[in-house]
Amino acid sequence: MNKTVLLIDHEVGKRDDRASMRLAELGFDIRWVSPAKGDTLPDPRENGEAVVVYGGAESANDDVTKPYIRAELDWIEQWLETGKPFLGICLGGQLLARVLGARVEAHPEGHFEIGYVPVDPAPQANGFLNGVSHVYHWHKEGFEVPGGATKLAHGPIFPEQAFRYGESTYGLQFHPEVTIPVMTRWMENAAHMLENPNAHPRERQLADAARHDPAMARWLDGFLKDWLKIAD
Repeated sequence: MNKTVLLIDHEVGKRDDRASMRLAELGFDIRWVSPAKGDTLPDPRENGEAVVVYGGAESANDDVTKPYIRAELDWIEQWLETGKPFLGICLGGQLLARVLGARVEAHPEGHFEIGYVPVDPAPQANGFLNGVSHVYHWHKEGFEVPGGATKLAHGPIFPEQAFRYGESTYGLQFHPEVTIPVMTRWMENAAHMLENPNAHPRERQLADAARHDPAMARWLDGFLKDWLKIAD
């Protein structure tokens, strides 16, 4: 029987992203769980060899008004106790940061990050970015790097871009899973977000994707293999 990777999504539900497709290609069984749509989070001790917690329009601070966010925070804490691999993307990374005691906040000057933004490795990153210079963003809040975690990348607008906690727990502020079709759909479905002065317009995003998406795809492939200890 193949090993199962849990994919935790939010109001969007199941998606056709690069991470889920690549994990399936690598031979993993994929199990989508959407607490926002009423799914029950499975017992971390008995389900899944690894988990990816995706992004969403919610805030990691919505636990008072959205019970499923509170449930996810509690569940992530239980998952971390198992020591199994965890990857949090955007909101998922912010939820992880909160569980580890760090703050998640809007930019002090109200900036967003939407589009491809430069990113640099932290001094202790040890090749984490592997030459990637621009990554895709769609968010208005950012996380602090939790105490005890290792900062892996920083950027010019939201300085904290990635961290590792322990050996196999990662929080990312950016979206390596987003393909050009997914990005295009986001721009159509949430066009109002592009009115923010920090959001890159559609034409720029598409042009930047042509330049940077292939490198992002290669990066994610290498990251997933390293994260899950898959030999080439």
